Amino acid sequence: MTFLSVAQMNSQNDIEANFIVIESLIAESKAQGASLIVFPENFVCFAAGKQRVTAAQFESIQQRLERLAHQHNIWIIAGTLPCPFRPDGSIIQDGRVRTVSLCISPEKTEARYDKIHLFDVQVGDAIGGYKESQFFEPGTDLSIAKTPFGNIGLMVCYDLRFPELTLKLRAQGANILTAPAAFTYTTGEMHWQLLLQARAMDSQCAVLGSAQQGWHGEKRQTWGHTGAANSRGQLQDMIQSEGAGLITVPFDLAEQAKIRESMPLMQHRVLVEY
Repeated sequence: MTFLSVAQMNSQNDIEANFIVIESLIAESKAQGASLIVFPENFVCFAAGKQRVTAAQFESIQQRLERLAHQHNIWIIAGTLPCPFRPDGSIIQDGRVRTVSLCISPEKTEARYDKIHLFDVQVGDAIGGYKESQFFEPGTDLSIAKTPFGNIGLMVCYDLRFPELTLKLRAQGANILTAPAAFTYTTGEMHWQLLLQARAMDSQCAVLGSAQQGWHGEKRQTWGHTGAANSRGQLQDMIQSEGAGLITVPFDLAEQAKIRESMPLMQHRVLVEY
């Protein structure tokens, strides 16, 4: 049996203030016996329009998180960080950055995932419309991190709306799916919990949804409700309060194997053209 923590934050544009919260949540997670902590999207800095400035600090922030993972002997899913270069090291020349989620072990960074699905939608909130592709370059490759407690398939926020992505991660060996997010209040209220449970049910993976909550500046409001769903698609726990918080849930590979054996969805899947 392993215990996995999922964090909720109300990150602002002050990196040092955010890191105080990050370190506090890591300490709380360790006190609860967790082997992993998942942080939300934009967890180190939530500053609209300043992604390139934060991206210039990508490597120093990564090293700081690696030191924390080593110091506390814990695995960290580093929510998302803006990054000015691709996995092959090439610089993005058009001024955009990539939304990157890192899986960091107590020894080193084990995996990097560049967000594939970008949030270009109209939402009935104070902002109205979002066009991530204006500021971010999409990734192209799936990423799975091998850990002592199971294989982690890395996702980010809007990826939750695409079940085929979770099914491909499951087919490539994922046991746990991580979903750092900053869902808008409007879309989160409608779909966040439903998506966490649906993707867990589809893939028979545990799904860990780490969320931003509250106001970020004067216009951006996120839904929060950090939650976890088990391999049956059942909600294990969810934060109902405002601001920073933490849930810690159990995960058992042997139990997951029994669930998959009793209902072998992957073996039964038939692709039909309609």
